[in-house]
Amino acid sequence: MMKEFENSALFWQKLDTIYLSSKLVVHRAKDSAHPKYRNLIYPVNYGILEDTGGDGLREIRVFKGSMSKGIQGIIVGADILKRDCEAKLVVGCTEEEIEAILMMLNQTEHQKTVLLRRGNEVPEWASNS
Repeated sequence: MMKEFENSALFWQKLDTIYLSSKLVVHRAKDSAHPKYRNLIYPVNYGILEDTGGDGLREIRVFKGSMSKGIQGIIVGADILKRDCEAKLVVGCTEEEIEAILMMLNQTEHQKTVLLRRGNEVPEWASNS
C-alpha cells in the first residue's frame, strides 16, 4: 500500500503550479562561488521562487540548468552542522548538470544529499473511477 503514495504525479503537478506561477530570482549564477564556502562552485544557476515561503517558512530554492525542461526532481539534504534538512527543486538540468550539483553538495562530511526523481504514476486511491 505504501507504494501508492510514492512519487505521485499529483504531487509533481502541485509543484509545477507553484513553479510556473512564480518568478525565479537567481542568487548564484552558474560558475560562481558560494559567498561563505569559496570551494563550492555552482554548476548551474541557483535561486529562489519569489513569493514562496509564507508564514515565516523558507522560500523554495531551485537549481536551474541549461535546458527548458520543467521540474525533474527534488534534492533533499541533511546538514549536521546546521542541524537542518531542506529540499531544492531541480529544473531544466542535463544529466551532467544533475551529477555536478550532487557532487558539489556532497563534497563535505557535514552535508549529504539525495535526488528524488519525478514520477508520473497516479495512485489508485487518486483516480475518479
